[in-house]
Amino acid sequence: MKNIIFIHGMFQNPKSWEKWITFFSAKGYNCIAPAWPYHEGEPAELRKNPDPELGELKLETIVDEFEDIAARVEDPILIGHSVGGLIVQILVNRGHGKAGVCIDSVAPNAMLSFDWEFFKNSLLIVNPFKDDTPFYTDPKSFHESFCNTMTMEETQNAFDAYATHDSRNVLRDCLGEAGKVDFDLPHAPLLFIAGEEDKIVPADLNEKNSGAYTDETSLTYFEKFPNRGHFICGQPGWEEVAESVAEWLQQEEVSGSSAVQSN
Repeated sequence: MKNIIFIHGMFQNPKSWEKWITFFSAKGYNCIAPAWPYHEGEPAELRKNPDPELGELKLETIVDEFEDIAARVEDPILIGHSVGGLIVQILVNRGHGKAGVCIDSVAPNAMLSFDWEFFKNSLLIVNPFKDDTPFYTDPKSFHESFCNTMTMEETQNAFDAYATHDSRNVLRDCLGEAGKVDFDLPHAPLLFIAGEEDKIVPADLNEKNSGAYTDETSLTYFEKFPNRGHFICGQPGWEEVAESVAEWLQQEEVSGSSAVQSN
């Protein structure tokens, strides 16, 4: 059985992967989608009653939990979105995973974009004056940052179904020591996927992240999808993205018989 571990990002939980789990299960994959600490349950309930300790959640805690899971699953494929994409990179850097897919991934090593929307969204979350106060998302901010290519009605439906509040410390940690990887190490095949209109992790930052890996024996690949925002895994047309991932996973290179780098 082929195993996939799905890793969600900030402001979402495993429910955000429900369509992808159905899609990949139909293709014969065993799909696992664990929750970050304090993210288990229905998003609407999590928004209504956030855990009192949510604001103290750290990136290292999440990585440690997923590293333990990855170590107990045979040859897992790791698929992550946003901060989940960074977690995929960290785990692959540590030797876990048969392959990694990083979708609209937060970049490691404090790698930045000069895009204004990127800085604005990042500063709103990491705001040092907020200490351990969680970031409380709402439909307006969810539309501006996640669902900017969607209608407000579509955004409201997505918000109601999938949005959660989150810890500012997770993104703060992404920009520090906990968010570092060694770009020079050999690694399992990595696929980077970017949404052309992403306001949280711009496409140019995704491409820069992909191109930073230097080992000539390892496979990296970058693909950009037009008219997609940060909600790329759930917005209309998500099937095209999922199918592209499935096709990549079926390639001979990813199966391990060869390794041709394509940046």
